[in-house]
Amino acid sequence: MSDESDKLAVTLFSEMLVADQLVRARLSRALPKGMELSHFAVLNYLAQTPVERSPTDLARTFHLTRGAMTNTLNRLEWAGHIHVRPDWDDARRKRVAISPAGTAARDAALAAILPIMSNAVDNIGLQRTRAAIPVLREIRQKFDGPAES
Repeated sequence: MSDESDKLAVTLFSEMLVADQLVRARLSRALPKGMELSHFAVLNYLAQTPVERSPTDLARTFHLTRGAMTNTLNRLEWAGHIHVRPDWDDARRKRVAISPAGTAARDAALAAILPIMSNAVDNIGLQRTRAAIPVLREIRQKFDGPAES
């Protein structure tokens, strides 16, 4: 790697990390009372995938420990936003699905944060935003696999 490549990598990832912190903070403040960004992420995922998932599948999808996902699912279940049932094929496992209340909560959260996201896209411009997506997707995919040494 060249010195220029190293500097570019540091600058790119510094911008991504700061942007992540700022976006999370702004969206978290806009979410309905009692909803956390992690709750919205799980509800949004479940709303877009009509198939029941296991807690392990969800933990893997979100790159979380099973304990962290269990905590999130417990909170969502307590709020009535998800249904958790035994897996009929393997009683040791559970299956998770979004409830009608969870769909309504996800829709309310999306309505609260969508203006923030849309405003950012409008300010950056559709063409520039569209051009950034493949690069960000490729970076995400690069880190989605096994860690390199």
